[in-house]
Amino acid sequence: MAKQLNIGIVGYKFMGRAHSNAWKKAPLFFDVPSQPVLKVACGRHQASLQEFAQKWGWEETETDWKKMIARPDIDIVDVALPQNLHYEVAMAAARAGKHIFCEKPLAMNSRQAEEMLRVCEENHVTHYLNHNYRRLPAVLLAKKMIETGKLGRLFHWRCAYQQDWIVDPNFPLTWQLRKETAQAGPQWDLNSHAVDLAHFLIGDIDTVSALTTNFVTERPLADESTSGNLTAETLGDQKGPVTVEDAALMLVQFQNGAVGSFEATRFATGKKNGLTFEIYGSKGSVKFDLERMNELQYYSLNDEAGEQGFRTIQATDPTHAYMQGWWPPGHIIGYEHTFVHAVVDFLWAIDGNKPIEPNFSDGLRILTVLEAGLESAATGQRVKLN
Repeated sequence: MAKQLNIGIVGYKFMGRAHSNAWKKAPLFFDVPSQPVLKVACGRHQASLQEFAQKWGWEETETDWKKMIARPDIDIVDVALPQNLHYEVAMAAARAGKHIFCEKPLAMNSRQAEEMLRVCEENHVTHYLNHNYRRLPAVLLAKKMIETGKLGRLFHWRCAYQQDWIVDPNFPLTWQLRKETAQAGPQWDLNSHAVDLAHFLIGDIDTVSALTTNFVTERPLADESTSGNLTAETLGDQKGPVTVEDAALMLVQFQNGAVGSFEATRFATGKKNGLTFEIYGSKGSVKFDLERMNELQYYSLNDEAGEQGFRTIQATDPTHAYMQGWWPPGHIIGYEHTFVHAVVDFLWAIDGNKPIEPNFSDGLRILTVLEAGLESAATGQRVKLN
């Protein structure tokens, strides 16, 4: 029987559910070196926390995360919280020698990220940052094509992450719309995913030019007990200022000479979670759409003249990353499976005492780019990264 690793999760709403499902499913579909045990669920509101724990199979509950981290029987701390709470929880977990599975974006700023990385390294804990889209088979196919030279020299990266959940001006002022709890708007939340994919597929970014804007400047105050969800309720007629941007656009130059664009917005009417990227090279191109996440579009200049065109590759065959653990060819997987893949890789990283990517070092690199974008938008100047 595999050894056990006890997990303590902090946070039990959207990401708490996604993470719980992944911890439960990983050993059912994949070979893992350790059996994850859902030991303790931690949150502020005991009644809803207890309901969550019973539903997902967490053995115990705790309303004080410091007590949970201090327990000697907790091996892994799962940080499924808003980003303003990542720093304090992750720092305490690292100092206690706990391995850390953390949601994105990593922190509120690069200074926090630097310290989080340093303390994790000093205490020799495995640290993982959950940019889960890296673990889509179609994205990994694009990575393989780039590494094997199928696209040739890379020229262009074009990425858009578009949602529409705050188009209604009466949508309440949830934590995602306040600087003190979110740091920034889609530049932080959505472009963190986009920049991670760009780093993964294209390389490091050299310069950034950006603009941001607001379409709605004040909103009804939110009921904090429901503001972790996109169906949050208002407290009445009282309103407060929106202190983060509604949309952000960046133009970048990569260190390898490629150029790129990023669009992140919560005002793309009709787009629920539309993440797309396009990569154009000297020998071919690829296109990806999260809303068709099992597919990769591929164009090759090596095809015969008159037969060239974008073809659809279904990344569902067992030859594609992770698919050997799931269903027969042609049977698609979904959003939740990326979390399972992350858990599997995380458990193997702990077992082998090896790093996993993306980690807090990657998170720091991402935040450096996002901060440069906000600086550029504020000053109107192009920013060169150190």
